[in-house]
Amino acid sequence: MYSLIIPVYNNEKTIQELVDAITNLNRDLDGLLEAIFVVDGSPDNSYRELSTRLANAPFPAILINHSRNFGSFAAIRTGLKAAQGSFFAVMAADLQEPPDLVREMFATLRRDNADVTLGVRASRDDPALSQALSRLFWATYCRFIQPEMPRGGVDMFGCNQKVRDCLLSLEESNSTLVGLLLWIGFRRQEIPYHRLPRKEGKSGWTFRRKFRYMTDSMFAFSNLPIITLNIVGLLGVITSFVIGTAIFLFWSLGWIQISGYTPIMLSIMFFGALNIFGLGLLGSYIWRAFENTKHRPNCIEMSRERFSGGTPQ
Repeated sequence: MYSLIIPVYNNEKTIQELVDAITNLNRDLDGLLEAIFVVDGSPDNSYRELSTRLANAPFPAILINHSRNFGSFAAIRTGLKAAQGSFFAVMAADLQEPPDLVREMFATLRRDNADVTLGVRASRDDPALSQALSRLFWATYCRFIQPEMPRGGVDMFGCNQKVRDCLLSLEESNSTLVGLLLWIGFRRQEIPYHRLPRKEGKSGWTFRRKFRYMTDSMFAFSNLPIITLNIVGLLGVITSFVIGTAIFLFWSLGWIQISGYTPIMLSIMFFGALNIFGLGLLGSYIWRAFENTKHRPNCIEMSRERFSGGTPQ
């Protein structure tokens, strides 16, 4: 009945604890849980560790290995495609999100109180600077890109079969899975939770990944870049009109004996920069449109193993 998708990347040291947590979760769910682990080109021994541990795990599982690192969203999509349950949930392999949250998501979906459940951070045990930067990032995101995004973002979500099928039918490149999940609508319910401190390793949510997430979301779900270009262009026209009027007035009063070098250079530099900025924005849209015309898969599956309650198939 229940399918749990776990993207795995650099989680070798927490594999045993992760399998134990899912074992307890399966027991609480009356043995109706299947786990889908997607190793997303992890450079450590996560795949080997999982293959060894799952051989004796008391719950059915599928272990999938990507040919390289395609990102967590691609790993989640792979897991959703492979899942066979009626209700689905996504959990991180670092165990910063409590397994109890998964159980609560499944209960909400089973009662048909919502089609989508979103795990929303009520608090977190991260360093003060990390918390401040995270609040700034998500405040900017919610203000300018997707107002319906919960403050603090979404690390875990659950959904029923209808939402899963709808989500998988949207095969966009350079987009975000959570953004698509919010875009398709359906009945949503937020479930607050306390984010636990990381036990091992470092977070893969680096500044580069955050910036990529922000830009992909901006171009995929917001017209902010085009509006910004229009506003800057309008301001440029107004500025040039004001400067031109002032120069003409000074010339008519005889205050300018020689054509002004400074206003000309400022105008050239301003509109040159504006043109480059506009070409950059248009280029970003054209590149994203071109990537979608290639119809390349979002990920490539290299291998797959099935485990049926302790027996590999």
